[in-house]
Amino acid sequence: MKLNALLMCRQLDALRILVAALEEYQIEQEACVNAPEAMELLAQDFYSALVVDFEVPGAATVARMARLAPSQRRPVVFAVIDVHTDIASAYQAGANFVLYKPLQPEQVERSLRAARVFMQTDRRRSRREKLESMVYLRFGNVCPLPALVLEVSEVGLSVQTAEPLPSIQVPIRFILPGTVHMMEGTGVVAWADEAGHAGIMFSKLTSASRRALKNWIRRRAHRRAQTNSARIARTGVRAALMAH
Repeated sequence: MKLNALLMCRQLDALRILVAALEEYQIEQEACVNAPEAMELLAQDFYSALVVDFEVPGAATVARMARLAPSQRRPVVFAVIDVHTDIASAYQAGANFVLYKPLQPEQVERSLRAARVFMQTDRRRSRREKLESMVYLRFGNVCPLPALVLEVSEVGLSVQTAEPLPSIQVPIRFILPGTVHMMEGTGVVAWADEAGHAGIMFSKLTSASRRALKNWIRRRAHRRAQTNSARIARTGVRAALMAH
């Protein structure tokens, strides 16, 4: 499968240079202009590379979230910065490579050539794992904090965020993995660590969300049972063949 890249950039000149360089290396591109859209795309699909313009609000958070993904879904992160950006902060946010403005084709191609060996092929057609949805947590009047959903159960969910969470009650909205159903309600941050892992217990869900969650868990359990039965059957066949 092909390599692919997500570009979070608003400057047309920079985009043109990035697209031209990526096409030269036969890397497919998808572009977005803000952090929430980038978060959604990263949660839903696999990208071999992520190019983030650090002048776009929320860029550092996007880079952090990309680096928190499991190794098999982790893109190579390019930070696009100018002379006023602290390069150390870009690397601390998770950047693997830094591109300086104004972008020059030679600079971009040189970095792509060095990074290409670390890029993994596009696995968007492969089976989705647990990590495939976003939840947005709102604390007071500040902007919603995006988090990656790691696991979901009838009583709550575990998430990964770019910063530690306070132990308070929060409104939540997220899409059940593998569906288009939007879950809505409130939850309590039951535990959290310094690495951004947290467990949220549902304190209230809409009736439609509660119903959808139960059906989703039942379907998941059924598929898991079928998979286990098939595995046991295959093991039995192999054992019988070895006995003869």
